Amino acid sequence: MNGKFQLKGIGSMRKYIKAGLGLSMISLLCTGCFSNYNLWQNGQSTGNTQSGAWGSGSGTGTSIYSDEVEDKIDCINEIIDENFYFEASDDEEREEYIYKGIMESLDDPYSVYYTAEEYADMMESSSGSYQGIGVSIQQDVETKTLTVIRVFQGSGAEDAGMLPKDIITGVDGRELNGEDVSEVVTWIKGEPGTTVDVTVYRPSTEEELTLTIERRTIENSSISYSMKENQIGYIEVTEFCEVTSEQFRIAIDDLQAQGMNGLIVDLRNNPGGYVNVATDMCNRILDGGTIVYTEDKDGNTLEIYEADSEDSLDIPIVVLVNGNSASASEIFAGCLKDYGRATLVGTTTFGKGIVQQVIPLSDGSAIKLTIAKYFTPNGNDIHKIGIEPDVVVELPEELRYEPVIPEEQDTQLQKAIEILTTNE
Repeated sequence: MNGKFQLKGIGSMRKYIKAGLGLSMISLLCTGCFSNYNLWQNGQSTGNTQSGAWGSGSGTGTSIYSDEVEDKIDCINEIIDENFYFEASDDEEREEYIYKGIMESLDDPYSVYYTAEEYADMMESSSGSYQGIGVSIQQDVETKTLTVIRVFQGSGAEDAGMLPKDIITGVDGRELNGEDVSEVVTWIKGEPGTTVDVTVYRPSTEEELTLTIERRTIENSSISYSMKENQIGYIEVTEFCEVTSEQFRIAIDDLQAQGMNGLIVDLRNNPGGYVNVATDMCNRILDGGTIVYTEDKDGNTLEIYEADSEDSLDIPIVVLVNGNSASASEIFAGCLKDYGRATLVGTTTFGKGIVQQVIPLSDGSAIKLTIAKYFTPNGNDIHKIGIEPDVVVELPEELRYEPVIPEEQDTQLQKAIEILTTNE
């Protein structure tokens, strides 16, 4: 074997590892308790990128793997090549799984490897329009369950009858078995005008359905808003992607023009997104102060995000949260709570107080790596703890699995309206 891997190109794995110490691009994500994907052409927003680092000459350091480990990989590959009964996957596919395995070995559900196709899909999703079935899904990092959290208006999914809280169990007859959301998305995406069969389990009726869904081009929006009774503005934020902060500012400006005197920001089931988007949204409300800060594994401060906008919002605010409000949602909610600028209503948030970098590599692939922990303005570490709301309100048990909760039965929303009406 001459000390070399038998898989084609596998020796280049060392270059990826070495390059990891001298990277030119940082995209900070707070992706929440779930991996969140908008299923058109696919993918979660990943932020602005620069050229990848692998092969760029900026890397330093040595391989984290000993000669013994590399020799053992050689040995295993040789045994597979000579004895594996079934036809083995091609060299390129086997390489990809080795890289995925490196990230899996970290035992961190938020640190993952993306193939070039998966990474390109994520990048495309941040452009504002997408081709696909038109839903957002989230993946539980422990169970790997994929749950629909939003069905977009005018999408093929809406026309086919897909509902929020449907659990995806299969794609085109292929049963899901713990695959990462990014891989499942590649099965679902496709050209507009084509169809895909998606099998779902619907908890509200305890039935399994197979829906034939047409892929279409759909404009994405992570913000929806309206004016409630008593001039109370309502803004629902489904994720913190690139376009969210601008959409948030537009919503506030419009609601203010309509005479808004109180605001509800609904972050329920929002799994997170970009740190800078969450801080920019806080910046629209606050008139100064630290929004959030991050520390590395050695306790060194990496970033301090400060409010420096000339804009501020001097009206009563209620933020709705629940156990699926995570990461960037917790940055926003925790900041406003610490400053006493909002009353939090609902249930304890998920508790994801760590931040990831998305690091592209020069062959088009990328890794997402946990690099820091974040703290609220008062220095609170909420990781695996969550944020306790000021007013705890549960939804009615009988509505737990209902895809859509009527507004008059939404006890959390009604409590928010009550609080703001009382404050008038």
